[in-house]
Amino acid sequence: MTAPPAWNHNGLRNDASPKDDGGVLKAVKSIHSIIDKEVAAGISPENIFICGFSQGGALTLASVLLYPITLGGGAVFSGWVPFNSTIKEKVSPEARKTPILWSHGMADPTVLFEAGQAGPPFMEDIGMQCEFKAYPNLGHSISTEELKSLELWIKGRLGSSS
Repeated sequence: MTAPPAWNHNGLRNDASPKDDGGVLKAVKSIHSIIDKEVAAGISPENIFICGFSQGGALTLASVLLYPITLGGGAVFSGWVPFNSTIKEKVSPEARKTPILWSHGMADPTVLFEAGQAGPPFMEDIGMQCEFKAYPNLGHSISTEELKSLELWIKGRLGSSS
């Protein structure tokens, strides 16, 4: 995957953005292989959470969107939607049930806050649940407050699946 792309007015990757869909899909395949191994070992998909920061957040989102089974959740920190809107057609009904927690620093100079803000409406347009949390004065990093929020979010999801 490459650096954060240029976004269109909706905050999604635009046609002029650098494209590395092949690289993204190769990385997604690797993540899906890890998930499949955990499921084969007896872990319930509802107990599997994918989390990532920046480029890892974009990969998290791609992995959740393209996985054919509902997972416990995906958490995106200072990430972006790594595809344009045509990905919507490839998201399975089961994947649409995976909830997303999206956190973004409002002072992020690397992945602009506007790109993060564009994620939840995109997810909701697909029919997915997406909780967005903005963090004032946070740059391109993860705060203790974000990690505490993630912990509570995962515990809440684990509690609802048992």
